[in-house]
Amino acid sequence: MSEAPVPGGPLLRMESVRKSFGDSVVLRDVDLEVAPHTVTTLIGASGSGKSTLLRCANLLEEVDDGAIWLDGEEITDPRTDQDAVRRRIGVVFQAYNLFPHMTVLENITLAPRRVHGAGRAEAEAHARELLERLGLGAKADEYPDRLSGGQQQRAAIVRALAVRPRLLLLDEITAALDPELVGEVLDVVRDVKADGMTMVLATHEMGFAREVSDQVCFLEDGVILERGTPEQVFGDPRQERTRRFLGRIVEAGRL
Repeated sequence: MSEAPVPGGPLLRMESVRKSFGDSVVLRDVDLEVAPHTVTTLIGASGSGKSTLLRCANLLEEVDDGAIWLDGEEITDPRTDQDAVRRRIGVVFQAYNLFPHMTVLENITLAPRRVHGAGRAEAEAHARELLERLGLGAKADEYPDRLSGGQQQRAAIVRALAVRPRLLLLDEITAALDPELVGEVLDVVRDVKADGMTMVLATHEMGFAREVSDQVCFLEDGVILERGTPEQVFGDPRQERTRRFLGRIVEAGRL
């Protein structure tokens, strides 16, 4: 198992990753490389394997075959400390998953203090800095039920950032939001990208994917059928199935 980062190499690398649930094959020999300080966006219909790919990257799902590397370390090696790996990865899901009995500040400082060993003063100072920068400074002492859906999702992103992750995974983070709240959450992702965070995100927001991505991957039936720059994938897709998928998106007015 390689422990040292590979100079100039990808921050995240997947090689021939396969994952099945029973008789259903969800990921089929997936290869993926994510360079540091870039945004890779996964697009495709529901059920194409996007969420499972993200869950495998965070070791929330065990791969059946293949290997995954983070910073040059093979994290799918059986000897890997999975909890240590997860401490280097931030994850935000569709559901906000904020603890309702804790204030926003308490939610955000829980992992830095309990998992990463930060002191209360250090954790709270960093949390307040992030909240202020991402437009939630006035909500630090509120409870989640006093926040809008968009504010709760922004708080969930702050919570993921508070552990200073090497990699941030975002799984359809606007799917549960009313349309008028989507923009404020996407603005936060733009700010995080500007800070140089490495991200892999799954989204149905095609216009946003075209704007924010460095690499776009189109998945169908657990296979990455096409990958490239946003200009290439959205402007001149090579695969017929990619063209059909994007055609349906255009007809629905989402691109």
